[in-house]
Amino acid sequence: MENIIVLNVNYKFGDMEGTIHPVVLRDKNEMILVDCGYTGFMSIIEDAMRTENLDCNKLTKIVITHHDHDHMGALADFKHKYPDVKIVASEIEAPYISGEKKSLRLEQAESLQSTLNEEQKQFGRAFCDILKSVKTVEVDEFVHDGEVMNWCGGCEIVGTPGHTPGHISLYIKNKKTLITGDAAALENNQLVIANPQFTLDVENANKSISKILDYDADTYICYHGGVYKKH
Repeated sequence: MENIIVLNVNYKFGDMEGTIHPVVLRDKNEMILVDCGYTGFMSIIEDAMRTENLDCNKLTKIVITHHDHDHMGALADFKHKYPDVKIVASEIEAPYISGEKKSLRLEQAESLQSTLNEEQKQFGRAFCDILKSVKTVEVDEFVHDGEVMNWCGGCEIVGTPGHTPGHISLYIKNKKTLITGDAAALENNQLVIANPQFTLDVENANKSISKILDYDADTYICYHGGVYKKH
């Protein structure tokens, strides 16, 4: 039993409405959630898992592709409710997830404040407050580019820097499936840079999209946009 389950999590967050796509990897030993939504999203992710007949009490790991608030916002709630769950991330992202280092997204947002008009500054301050409110969590296990985990018959950690420096994607070889995180978003049936205005290193982000497209994958699961079929 090796399954990849794409969750469809519909949300309203402030003035925004949309859908995010966390992913569950399940085999006989593990049930792994990849990314976990905004702050306060645990219950709707639990509901999405139950819809797929998944028992949240069987979660063994949560993989965080990077430290943005829409990917790790609910992490502290999950860890509090399911304390045995191990948190997995790249060694580069881990200090931002744990709070050892200040969020790069918060640094970026604060640095942009002086360039905004008064109306935009109001939004900018609110965005900074949202980022500051994200609860940090210690990372239990570091993973690295090229490392192959024994999840779902073999899951390769793919270093995909650009959106953030330590961003990772996941490649499940025997399913020819790649979970992109924010290394790519699906727009108009094309894989594109996710939120280029927030991408910290566009040059590396472009290299990372090229890198994941070079994999022998038929299916790409994008956190923003859903499932893309290559062929």
